[in-house]
Amino acid sequence: MASYYYLASSLPMLTSDGDMPMSYAEFLRCCEGNVSEEKYKLLESLSLSSSEGPLLKEWAASYGSLMKELNQQRSLALGKPYPSDFDKDGMNAQVVSAVLNAKNPLEAEQILLNYEFELLDTLEGLHMFDDEVIFGYAVKLKLLERKSCFEKEKGQAEFRHLFDDIQQRVYSL
Repeated sequence: MASYYYLASSLPMLTSDGDMPMSYAEFLRCCEGNVSEEKYKLLESLSLSSSEGPLLKEWAASYGSLMKELNQQRSLALGKPYPSDFDKDGMNAQVVSAVLNAKNPLEAEQILLNYEFELLDTLEGLHMFDDEVIFGYAVKLKLLERKSCFEKEKGQAEFRHLFDDIQQRVYSL
């Protein structure tokens, strides 16, 4: 565990509104030799829905509840039924409502990402140099990895293309 002092303190800070300071592969290289083989394998196979490993069971429950709330509110907005057999959380409902009322998809994703970072910070609590911090960092890096796939210019270009296509179909009727 002594090596965690160096590992945790040497990792660049992650913020929900920032970019990825390193790739996930680079993060794994930092962890190699500093975490147990068992923990390393868990980090290697980590996804946003992973539930095995330090902090991940709690994260999976929180993330799953958030995604269910998002799916339910989206379904209701479309007039479709959605099973409500999950534990409702008032904060999740508020965040999802803000996400669905965002001006654009990029803003909605940023609201969601900010909240997910807050959830992870809460789960990490006062942990400083242990597995919880390393796994929390890994999940945050995965979230930023997902965010890096969103490119405003490409999104706007695709939106214009789709909108133009719909307009042409309407005008041809």
